[in-house]
Amino acid sequence: MSIQINTNISALNAQRNLASTNHRLGNLFEKLSSGMRINRAADDAAGLAISEKMRAQFRGMQQGQRNAQDGISMLQTTEGGLSEVTSILQRIRELCVQAGNSTLAVADRQAMGEEILALGSEIDNIGNRTRFNGQQLLTGALSVGLDAANSTADTVTYANGGATTSVSSVDVSTADPGETYTLSAAGAVLTLTHDDGSGFIRNETFTVQDMGASGAQAVTFEQLGVTLNLFHDANAANHTGASIANAFNGATIVTGAGGPARFRVGAEAADNISVPFSDMRLAALGDANKMGTLIVDNDVVSTTAKSDTLLQSVDAAMTQVSLFRAKLGAAQNQMESAVNSLAVSVENLSASESRIRDADFAQVSSQLVAQQIMQQAGVAVLAQANTAPQAVLALLRGQ
Repeated sequence: MSIQINTNISALNAQRNLASTNHRLGNLFEKLSSGMRINRAADDAAGLAISEKMRAQFRGMQQGQRNAQDGISMLQTTEGGLSEVTSILQRIRELCVQAGNSTLAVADRQAMGEEILALGSEIDNIGNRTRFNGQQLLTGALSVGLDAANSTADTVTYANGGATTSVSSVDVSTADPGETYTLSAAGAVLTLTHDDGSGFIRNETFTVQDMGASGAQAVTFEQLGVTLNLFHDANAANHTGASIANAFNGATIVTGAGGPARFRVGAEAADNISVPFSDMRLAALGDANKMGTLIVDNDVVSTTAKSDTLLQSVDAAMTQVSLFRAKLGAAQNQMESAVNSLAVSVENLSASESRIRDADFAQVSSQLVAQQIMQQAGVAVLAQANTAPQAVLALLRGQ
């Protein structure tokens, strides 16, 4: 074997191995300090990709749990309002049964009518003030799947007929879903009519104001929840309120079918629970004779015939409320099951992700000890390799 002093191959080899050992030691220290087996893609590219997918699923499931718990709270709030509505309906029914007795005097019936009026008003109050996170729960508003910011394009069709006065937008964000409204005009008075198909017809009027060239105005039917934002053609000759109203005589407005309230209870787009929220106010309760049309004054039970009519409507209303409560109860049980199922899934997915990404401290500690020994050995070998060229001096001295 030749001997050189310019190039120490043994020392270079020892340095390379020692640098490799130091690099592995650095990685092991990083794993121990972070607790992660994979700290960067270079540590395990495939493992990192799988782990990130699992982590996205894991976090989605956690949010689904929170969504379901919020949904349960909303349903419980709704149920609380319906419980009181049921109690009021029971009392109204009791008064109807009492009013069916001919022994009562006129004053007695009027007194009972006053109580029924107050109870009916409270049902509407409960319907309007039962809210969760600012959203009304007993007005049917949650069942209207409308985009208020873009209601014209998405959910409303409007038959105009080529009049010079046109609709720039129609806001039906508070209207009933899946319904048809008809416009009619008498002079400057524009009437919006809604027929629910059961014989109950609602009308609301609005007096249209005169408009100048390129004028605009909002025609709002507050009770029916429809607003027409009108504008007038700048070239039109007549701008009176009557002519503007007449331009829409016979026109129709059709709201979107809407849909039930949706609760996302999982990590995927299909992980939903749908709950239809119904209007539980007087105008929507009852049979063909809605309670809202019967309870209008203290003569509501002035005769036995009227009391019988109201009694039948109350029975139908109680059935409506009971069915709604049953749907809410079933949905709440479904959400609670979803929460429990998600908890198990989150636990299992977390364990799977941990096995891929987390460091095994027992294994890493053993590797650390081995690499530390390798480091010490490498330092010792490098020291020996650095002294090898000194043998040349012995040859030169003739020793």
